[in-house]
Amino acid sequence: MTKEEVLTKICDMVADQFSVDRDKVNGKLNFQNDLDADSIDFVEFVLSLENEFGAEISDEAAEKIQTIDEAADFVIANADNK
Repeated sequence: MTKEEVLTKICDMVADQFSVDRDKVNGKLNFQNDLDADSIDFVEFVLSLENEFGAEISDEAAEKIQTIDEAADFVIANADNK
């Protein structure tokens, strides 16, 4: 998958999971500051990423993901691209 494809999929997931208008979701959004994601929301999102892309995300790696772009970059680098 290209970064654009991954980013589009993640933006769709964010819009659905955080009940945000899809038109307002972009790679620069910060999970905590822009989406008001608490720790439980974020853990659920990380689990969704793992299920969707086959990427295992450690707690340490998840702590470093703050924006949608960073989530896409992580998925590109670590997904099971079969």
